[in-house]
Amino acid sequence: MKNRTSFAALTSGIALAVFATAAPAGAQGTPGGTLRLLAKAAAGTIDPHINYTLQYFQINYILYDGLVTFKKAGDETGFDVVADLAETLPEPEDGGKTYTFQLRKGLKFADGSDVTPEDVLASFQRIFKVSGPTAGTFYNGIVGADECLAAPADCTLDGGVVIDEEAFTITINLTEPDGEFLQKIAIPHAAILPAETPIKDMGTEPVPGTGPYMIESYNPNERLKMVRNPHFEEWSAEAQPAGYPDEIDYDFGLTEEAAVTAIQNGQADWMFDPPPPDRLAEIGTTYADQASVHPLTAMWYAPMNTNLAPFDDVRVRQAVNYAIDRSAVVKLFGGSNLAQPACQILPPGFPSYEPYCPYTAGGGDTWSAPDMEKAKALVAESGTAGQEVTIIAEDNTVSRAIGVYLQDVLNELGYEAKVQAISQNIQFTYIQNTNNNVQISISQWFQDYPSPSNFLQVLFSCASFNPGSDASVNISGFCDESIDAKMAEAASLTLTDPEKSAELWTEVDKAVTDAAPAAVLFTPKRVDFISSRVKNFTFSPQFYWIMSQSWVE
Repeated sequence: MKNRTSFAALTSGIALAVFATAAPAGAQGTPGGTLRLLAKAAAGTIDPHINYTLQYFQINYILYDGLVTFKKAGDETGFDVVADLAETLPEPEDGGKTYTFQLRKGLKFADGSDVTPEDVLASFQRIFKVSGPTAGTFYNGIVGADECLAAPADCTLDGGVVIDEEAFTITINLTEPDGEFLQKIAIPHAAILPAETPIKDMGTEPVPGTGPYMIESYNPNERLKMVRNPHFEEWSAEAQPAGYPDEIDYDFGLTEEAAVTAIQNGQADWMFDPPPPDRLAEIGTTYADQASVHPLTAMWYAPMNTNLAPFDDVRVRQAVNYAIDRSAVVKLFGGSNLAQPACQILPPGFPSYEPYCPYTAGGGDTWSAPDMEKAKALVAESGTAGQEVTIIAEDNTVSRAIGVYLQDVLNELGYEAKVQAISQNIQFTYIQNTNNNVQISISQWFQDYPSPSNFLQVLFSCASFNPGSDASVNISGFCDESIDAKMAEAASLTLTDPEKSAELWTEVDKAVTDAAPAAVLFTPKRVDFISSRVKNFTFSPQFYWIMSQSWVE
């Protein structure tokens, strides 16, 4: 492991990097070139209504559009919701329960077909028909959603999504006011697709979108190839600016070490995976002008299956939280300049965040050291020592290393632990499906939008737990009706009493942390390492790198 001085050099060197090169006035994509992106593995299905990974959300924002989206900007305004396929942001009516969108005319999908209100209705119905991972959390407030969740195949959203073909409008009615509704429909799960899109997980088969790029081909063992959408014409530079690259190739299979070398040699332009810790000092010094570090509202965490032994015992889950040396895990990620120890769900700087850590030696609001004595006492009380535990990690350098560390922790607590590392192409869906009987795993969560519900309600509500499904983002299977009720109350007060809502989310954060359905490990920063060929690198707090706005020389 590199010493602290090396990492300080890394951070200072990277912080001085300047990437932004002014785009040619009126160029609208003319610089061209082919961006080559690298990832150790693909991220599963390319169905935008189903995939729930940062890796593909990042590209789905330039392939698809919703009625609204987040502003494509490289500053704090990147969190702002702006009109996209809709002409303007609608004013809520009926006390915040009704939104009427005026659909832009003349828009086309990548297959040349026109975008109509019928496509919008079919897309919202499809979210439920394919049992999308956020159907029960983001979109369950739409009138008719309860019936759709109970019988997805028969979903109509009757009275919930009402279209007027002649007026070219879409009216969405909610059962209760939802101050986050526009944010929820700004993510790719609410992308508008052609009405004829099959009602199934499209897997490797591209679905036409409306963005400046379209998927030409996808082989998860080799490459995802994106080319210009011939039917795209810029309608809003804020929502969906025209792209600069002629082609974007996402290649899979290289190790992180090989990816760093490829970028250094100009054979590739960027890597999705974190660079290996042993290459960070080199990147931060020799290649400092090609790298940048960005704080993230995110967490690395270890979900524990609350419905399987030994983690169906809250004492065991709390014991794991007490036993983890989070500073050791931070070192495995790259050091204190790239990660901050954490043991609560909400990340620092996030709405409703208040420092809280019941799992640190000596007490206090923030984590300082493990308490192995307390952890062993809890395991002894539970009577579960000696049980076998398998940790499911992603097959990459950092996740494997953390998995081995957790294996040592569990063994020290008295369990017989082993690590199983599987391709990140399938790991995220694998650990969600209860049929795979995953006891504990290593995962990450990056915000969809800046609201506490996006961490607490999405990851730990009863509605997010869908047994037997690959789309069950409540990986822990945690369901506490009293906490659920408080989350519902907090959400309902977003518009009418935001101060009280914020207080309730803080209480929920503490309650979930106490119940320990997961061991939060750290909040990360992102290292973006790009080739010297890349121009106009723009980092958004919402999208991260806005790939469509760069080009290569």
